[in-house]
Amino acid sequence: MGEPNWRNRTLFHGDNLGFLRGMNSESVHLIATDPPFNKNRDFHATPDSLASGASFQDRWSWERDVHQDWVDQLKDDFPKLMEAIESARYAHSDGMGAYMCFMAVRLLEMRRVLREDGSIYLHCDPTASHYLKAVMDAIFGWKNFRNEVVWHYQSGGRQKRLFSKKHDNILFYTKSNTWVFNPDAVGVLRGSQRRNNMKRGEDPDGRGYWSIKSAGKVYKYYDDEKMTPFDVWTDITHMQQKDPQRVGYPTQKPVALYERIIKASSNEGCVVLDPFCGCATTLVAAERLGRQWVGIDIWNEAHETMIKRLKGERLSGPDGDTGGNLIVEGRITYSREIPERTDDGNEAVPFLATVTRKRKLLYRRERLSRHEIMEHLFEAQRVREGLVGCAGCGRELEEEFMELDHIRPRAAGGPNDITNRILLCRPCNGRKRAQLTLRGLVDENRKSGWMRDRDKAVFAQKRAVDKAEQIRVELR
Repeated sequence: MGEPNWRNRTLFHGDNLGFLRGMNSESVHLIATDPPFNKNRDFHATPDSLASGASFQDRWSWERDVHQDWVDQLKDDFPKLMEAIESARYAHSDGMGAYMCFMAVRLLEMRRVLREDGSIYLHCDPTASHYLKAVMDAIFGWKNFRNEVVWHYQSGGRQKRLFSKKHDNILFYTKSNTWVFNPDAVGVLRGSQRRNNMKRGEDPDGRGYWSIKSAGKVYKYYDDEKMTPFDVWTDITHMQQKDPQRVGYPTQKPVALYERIIKASSNEGCVVLDPFCGCATTLVAAERLGRQWVGIDIWNEAHETMIKRLKGERLSGPDGDTGGNLIVEGRITYSREIPERTDDGNEAVPFLATVTRKRKLLYRRERLSRHEIMEHLFEAQRVREGLVGCAGCGRELEEEFMELDHIRPRAAGGPNDITNRILLCRPCNGRKRAQLTLRGLVDENRKSGWMRDRDKAVFAQKRAVDKAEQIRVELR
């Protein structure tokens, strides 16, 4: 397993993507986080509160918020994941697609930093939970989905034209089929509430139970025994305005909620990560429970708020001193610097990746961006002003109808650089996908009748190959 390349009780300040990419692989036991929900609104802290001044914009735009290198990486290395993102974009909106893209590149890194027996709990709500689940199915694998916890709370307004919205969703995934789970640590009393098809009974010592007979055997369920909570949590209430733990942060959650998650899926001494730590609820819960922790947030006042919250908790110091604030006096690391990887440097390439990428590039041509490769191939496959020849069917189309693909699929070990790239029209690219080689696509087009002009297709292929050879020689 990887070793953390940061100190316990570290808060990183800035965009979490860079910090996640700088963290060692398999160095975290549990991720419990409450990211933006894509609510399409702005959030502001309560004036005169501990978090006064905190605000964030939970609105998303494909043009403003999506970086081209994210799209390039997803299209080239994680096509299944890109399909999930595009489905959200087409079914809902560009804004939803942008939010999914933002989350996807971060979730890829979160999966990488998790230990093999690690778990992640992603807090969301029905606004985007179904799209997020599709993204997480692609990244973590649908077989590693464990629960969709419904956190039902009583607070909130009443609706007149629909059912009142009174719950959030928490998506629980593991990295593998072996994970930490402590049912006794989060057990709740069964109680004496009536159960269907069960008989009420009482032992001579007065212990009440419900019983049921199955296959000739009687099973008793005692009122004072603990059981694992159901996946609908109704016993943890949302914070009211006068709740003493409220600091005014716009989306603050109760500590009890994250204490349950941490108790269930980690042991004392384990490392807990919250990449969207906000007002430090996860970090406070981890400190209370004797876990190591690391948090990341872009909010300027996150460090000061975390210090004040930990002081307010009067948590014990490292030597068991309960007199106050030892843990916040020189024992919290605050950093704007991305940690330097000390592991093998593997990139975030889960099972869905078509092929493992090399971390250290051998040739300068491998550093060409997707955009640069397309520009070179537009020049090579151009037949006349404004028109480019498709290497799959021979059609001559405008640049905007051409898409970049691999000559030999990534799934078959084809490299990502210009020597293995070609421009195809959208129908050919959709037909080829990750299953066919370029030669296989041409044969398929001929059989199906889609081929327009084989000679022009071959000409486009030759021009692309010649251009790639030129680049290969120039950028050795």
